[in-house]
Amino acid sequence: MSVSWWIWALLMLAIAAMLAVDLFLHRDNHVIGFREAAVWSGVWIAAGLLFGVILWAWQGSEVAGTYYAGYLIEKALSIDNVFVFAMIFTYFAVPAAYQHKVLFWGVIGALAFRLVFIFVGAELLETFFWTAYVFGAFLVYTGYKMAFGHDAQSPPDRNPVVRLIRRIVPTDPAYHGDRFFTRIGGKRVATLLFVVLIAVEATDLIFAVDSVAAILAITTSTFIVWTANAFAILGLRSLYFCLAGLLRRFVHLHYGLAVLLAFAGVKLILSETPVGKLPIPVTLAVIVVTITVSIVWSLRSTRGAGPAAGGAPEVTGSSVDAAR
Repeated sequence: MSVSWWIWALLMLAIAAMLAVDLFLHRDNHVIGFREAAVWSGVWIAAGLLFGVILWAWQGSEVAGTYYAGYLIEKALSIDNVFVFAMIFTYFAVPAAYQHKVLFWGVIGALAFRLVFIFVGAELLETFFWTAYVFGAFLVYTGYKMAFGHDAQSPPDRNPVVRLIRRIVPTDPAYHGDRFFTRIGGKRVATLLFVVLIAVEATDLIFAVDSVAAILAITTSTFIVWTANAFAILGLRSLYFCLAGLLRRFVHLHYGLAVLLAFAGVKLILSETPVGKLPIPVTLAVIVVTITVSIVWSLRSTRGAGPAAGGAPEVTGSSVDAAR
């Protein structure tokens, strides 16, 4: 699918405008409640679905179906991101009023990282056929780790990137309002909130690899892969606040995500065999059924558990970073 540069530019401007509106509405660092988060989640989901309708009218049902398949995979994996964000915020005791700011700039970084990974990954798949086997095997292995290694967790401050930043950037181990940097004794230092942002960005780098690879298993069209990622990631902040307190009920979700990653890996490997690419309707059906079954299974297994009482969500036994 060939897309003119001006369409890319228009899309980037639209995304920038949406982010600017979101930043303006949350400039006062107020604590985001469930109702506000639910409304914004609805807005971002509606935007993602509407873009698929535009693609349908512009490029046809096959392209739109490919976009929706990628969007659903990324949206499902976004729930796993939420587990990790909850763990990071709880570990560093981030005040609720500052969590949105961290997630906002975290999303900016996530969009930039994914844009690079998408173009590099698509170019590799188009140039070297054997990279499909490498990416496919990686996704199958990641799915296995997610299914059977989800209980192994490491503290966020042990992340190599976080440790490196703390070593080279003078850091004060305290919060100073919503500032990422401040001055102490005339010296400019990073605050603990900046360390939290680095932890979020570093973790998302790992998420970006398998999520981008999973969508590249569906299509190598950089425009489709990017838009599916972008519209799913844009709603990540509101999704976090919407699901706060309910995360502990998704006890079996990691099995569903593991199946999706393994399925994407097998699909990518098959694309370079006589079997070829699986039909988009089959891909969509597998994604929808897998997500639905894992969520329903989780909710039935935790019936009566109820949400955690206020504050940051309680995270126990989730997939978090060891699964990736």
